[in-house]
Amino acid sequence: MLLSRLISLFLRFGEFASGTVVLGLTAHFLHQYDKYGIGPLGREIYTVIIASLSVLFSLVWLIPSTSSFFHYPFDLFLSAAWFAAFGVLVDWVRKLNCGGIWHWGGITRGSYCGQWKAAEAFSFISACFWFASFLLGVYVYHKLSRDRPVTTDGVHR
Repeated sequence: MLLSRLISLFLRFGEFASGTVVLGLTAHFLHQYDKYGIGPLGREIYTVIIASLSVLFSLVWLIPSTSSFFHYPFDLFLSAAWFAAFGVLVDWVRKLNCGGIWHWGGITRGSYCGQWKAAEAFSFISACFWFASFLLGVYVYHKLSRDRPVTTDGVHR
């Protein structure tokens, strides 16, 4: 159980960190949209909402307790939401003049394309962290339910 708690802490911290990066980048994109009118507003709003929820819940569930493992259906929901955010970010890259979808050059220069691809990459990383938390939650839940004794009414049949 100690190992699963440590893994859970690592995963929750990874969810928090990657969600914070995506939240910061997409908030910057929203500012750019407000200032210059560039970017896909709907995609940015969706990603900011998912990143905000992710940061909030990962921070709350970073507190170690056995009950934090029982949130695994919500972990699956957020994982799917992050994969959808990754998909909408990838779809927009094709419309930019940033190279191909899998072309990762120029990500460190601080350009719009580099920042967009960083948000794309961290959204995928966050989706993987949330999915791993889901798998860990399923494992711990079923392990705990098997280890509990079954109580009966005392009647032998």
